[in-house]
Formats: sequence, structure tokens, C-alpha cells
Amino acid sequence: MLYVIVLVSVLATSVLSGILGMAGGMILMAILVSTMSVANAMLLHGAVQATSNGSRAWFLRTHIRWQILPTYLAGAAVAVGFFTWLALVPDAGVVLILVGLFPWLARANKRLRGLDVTRPLTTFVCGVVVTAAQLLAGASGPLLDVFYLNSPLTRQEIVANKALTQTIGHILKIVYYGVIVSLGTTLPWWLFAVALALAVGGTRLGTMLLMRWNDAAFQKVSQAIILLIATLCVVQGVRMLIPG
Repeated sequence: MLYVIVLVSVLATSVLSGILGMAGGMILMAILVSTMSVANAMLLHGAVQATSNGSRAWFLRTHIRWQILPTYLAGAAVAVGFFTWLALVPDAGVVLILVGLFPWLARANKRLRGLDVTRPLTTFVCGVVVTAAQLLAGASGPLLDVFYLNSPLTRQEIVANKALTQTIGHILKIVYYGVIVSLGTTLPWWLFAVALALAVGGTRLGTMLLMRWNDAAFQKVSQAIILLIATLCVVQGVRMLIPG
């Protein structure tokens, strides 16, 4: 029954992410850390999300702004280097709270609302902060969205570029938890295989539905879902910190 719940969650969140380019990863992470160990959750989530985001980036590859990537990778490298130096296995509850608070702070602060991932300095900061959040809490959707939804990109460009950078982040997460700190996994190999197939199928369906939207509706719904998921992150983080 646990594996059925996990696989249904993978499919549903992949469809959601395919439509909005966000939210699915954070919801899936909340489900996984509530049903299995942190090690298993991090590695399964990383594999599923790398596949889901990677396939979404491929389906929308003509909309990718490749000039964003080098600066983002530089920021990501700084984050990975710092975590490797510390060999840190963090408390995800604290980070979920911080990630959940960030979109609310951005909404309240005009300076933060002005963040634009197409600007080099913002891109570098995005690479550092988002990669650190992925290594700390496993997912960084609400945090990443703040950098993208204030850019001049179209909905397809937003989804495509977030998918590419998220793919890189989840691969780095797998390397970090599977190789650098070597937590390992007790999950069967077939669960990974089926989950990856469902992630690709769900992503394909989601990206097909994305084409039916217009930019105005996409921005409006995306902002609302960001704040909803951010609130759920805070609640989940607090629950994780309460003993018993």
C-alpha cells in the first residue's frame, strides 16, 4: 500500500508540475518524508524529480534561455562546494519553514519582488540559494518561483528554464546524498523504475495541458499556488520539529 501511495503521488505531482512548472516537487517531498526515512525520501525524490524536470525541459527545449545556465551553474557549484566541505545532513523541518516564508516575504517586500532571473547577479544568487535549499530540504519550488515569476519570460520559457535548472539541482542532490554523504537506500529498484516512467508520462500530460493556458491566467494561478504551497511548507516544517 505504501508503494501504491508513492506511485500515485508521483503521477499526480508530475502532472501538476507539467502544467505549472512548480508545486509538484514540494508536495511529493512532503509525502515522501512523511512515509519513509530521510535517506530514501531524498534519493527517490531526486530521481523522480530529475526525470520529471528533465523530460519537461526536453519537451519545451525550444523555449530554454541557455544564456541563464552558466551563471546559475556557478552559483550551484558554490552551494555544493560549501555543503561538501561541511558534509551536512540537515534538519529538513527548519529549512521547510524558511523556504515557506520566503515567498511571503517576497510578496511583502518590493525589493524582493523585483528579483529577475534574467539578470546575471540574480541568476547567480538563485543558483546558490536554490541549490542550497534542495540539499537542505529536498525541494525548493516556492523559492525558485520567486526568481522566475518576476521575469519578462513567457509561461513556456518560465516552465522550460525552471525545469532545466531543477533537473541540475536534483542530480546534484542525488550525488550529494548518494555519494558524498553516502546515506544509501532500502527501496527496491523496481519502485524507482516505475516511478520514473510515471514521472515522464505525467509530465508529458501536464505540458500538453500547459499549452491551453494564456500568460495572464498562468501568472495569476501560479502566484496563488506559490503562497498556498509556501504555507503548507511552514506547517509541515513545524510538524517535523515537534517531537512525538
